[in-house]
Amino acid sequence: MVYESSKRRILLATTVLCLAVLMLAGCKRQVVHNVMDAYVPKSSTHQLSMEQIEHAIIEAGAGRGWVMSTQEPGLIIGTLNIRAHQAVVKITYDQNSYNITYLNSTNLKYDGEKIHRNYNNWINYLERDINVRLAAELSSSK
Repeated sequence: MVYESSKRRILLATTVLCLAVLMLAGCKRQVVHNVMDAYVPKSSTHQLSMEQIEHAIIEAGAGRGWVMSTQEPGLIIGTLNIRAHQAVVKITYDQNSYNITYLNSTNLKYDGEKIHRNYNNWINYLERDINVRLAAELSSSK
């Protein structure tokens, strides 16, 4: 009788553990994060040129391993390859703001809404680095 009770507890614990693992595995995907209307800094006496903004975005991306390709003024396509994964984003910008939007991916389990959480981490890092580069560009051009 004691043996059966222990067996049931082990089975129950194993079942609960398996369910927890499945729930955590499902959390690996998140809604795609797009950066919309991120502020391009300016001072009361100076505004960055389109060329300076482009340079800051390209340098920020390159620092994180993104390959940045200028398509036209105000439009850059960024591609990040990590192992068997690829993320492609469109970066549009003007002298007031910039946007980073999802274009395409490979092996990131994108389903039209959700994507592997690493993608959102990469975008957050890219956004942060662009902001740092833009601020540095503004400081050095005064």
